[in-house]
Amino acid sequence: MPTVPVITQSFDELVTSIAYKKGIPGMRMVFTPHPVTDRPPDICRRYIEGKDPVSGKPMIDVIVSGLTQPVAAEDKQTGLIARPPRPRLLEPMTAEKLDQYFLDNDYTDGFPIVLPTEEKVAAMLKATSHRPDEMVGKMRPSDPHEAWEYTVEMVAVNAVMAGAKPEYFPAILAMASTGVTSLFSSTSSFARMAVFNGPIAKEIKMNSGIGAMGPFSHANSTIGRAWTLISKNLGGSGKPGETYLGSQGTPLNFSNICFPEAESELPKGWSPLHVQKGFKPSDSVVSLFSGWSLNNVAWFSSMPIHDVIRGWLEHFFSTSVSQATFILDPIVAKDIAAAGFATKEAYADYLVKNTGTPAWLYWQTRQNELKKAKEGVEPFAGYLKLGDNGVIPVSRFGRGRGKNRSGIEIIVTGGSTNAYWFGGDFSHVTSSSIDKWR
Repeated sequence: MPTVPVITQSFDELVTSIAYKKGIPGMRMVFTPHPVTDRPPDICRRYIEGKDPVSGKPMIDVIVSGLTQPVAAEDKQTGLIARPPRPRLLEPMTAEKLDQYFLDNDYTDGFPIVLPTEEKVAAMLKATSHRPDEMVGKMRPSDPHEAWEYTVEMVAVNAVMAGAKPEYFPAILAMASTGVTSLFSSTSSFARMAVFNGPIAKEIKMNSGIGAMGPFSHANSTIGRAWTLISKNLGGSGKPGETYLGSQGTPLNFSNICFPEAESELPKGWSPLHVQKGFKPSDSVVSLFSGWSLNNVAWFSSMPIHDVIRGWLEHFFSTSVSQATFILDPIVAKDIAAAGFATKEAYADYLVKNTGTPAWLYWQTRQNELKKAKEGVEPFAGYLKLGDNGVIPVSRFGRGRGKNRSGIEIIVTGGSTNAYWFGGDFSHVTSSSIDKWR
């Protein structure tokens, strides 16, 4: 049946590529100027009455032609167009030419790489008991892109390129096994975070002390970088305009906020993250998070720190309105515990029950309640009397995933040089056993 999707011109390369991969290279499409978001109806009408900015033809003519012309024989073919196989080895060339080859073919993150020679890849493979040809998982940038499968050896190549040591390899395999890309494709610029727990952190000398989230640890940095290279080279992610659409992008994608939790610094009674996710304390685990941003908060007052965080969360605004993650320096965690919060869960529950919603945000997202408020229906009418600067006593949180019903995650890391903390809209995606990949 003839169809003509209407698409904004910024997605020309994306939809043309997907149509080809799905086996419809001649798919009929019409494009409008970009953007259409928040544009008034009269402007959108002018778009429709004007020309397709890609073909230069009148939009209405393109639509009518696409709907009325008979379907071509090639468009009736079924099946997907297979991805051509890549050679396992490259032809010999100088190191300088190889560096340029990887850069020109977009196999890097823009930085120099360690060339993945057979010897280096073989050394990496010795760090796992799994066969080189064993399938680790599959990954895609986002729907509707196809998922690519990859083997242990393929992951090892990218681990070498990232500069990782062989002893880091089981942790990198665990990340790869989740199928979670570090370069998720959306017009907003997603970031990812990897948090490590269990014996692995000390075994490979990850940094959970001073500068834990910065570029001060070979393990933290290269493991995080490996995730980006795996996402690009094995998951098909990271091609601007086609498989990556983040309008501004984010520097957080380079190493993906990779660090371990400071388990030895947790207040008594506070469980490490992996135990909260159902693992044993002795298990080595990586937990992956997704979000947009983190705020580094360094504000002091006579107000207790647990209430400072509560106030910040109440007025924090993000696309994600029900998920939040706090990364606390051990000093902050211990101060919160001393205030009577015996567990992470107890403090998360306190935050849910004691944070409201700024009035401007509440009414923006609840048009039905606004109508009732204007009709005098309580409690909405009372909420409306609080004014635009008021806080509605309805929490945005409490709709978490899995066992975490609060929607709030708490992680402890840092060197205890000051009472600092990060807060942001990151949410837990999945956790994966590292021990399985030893």
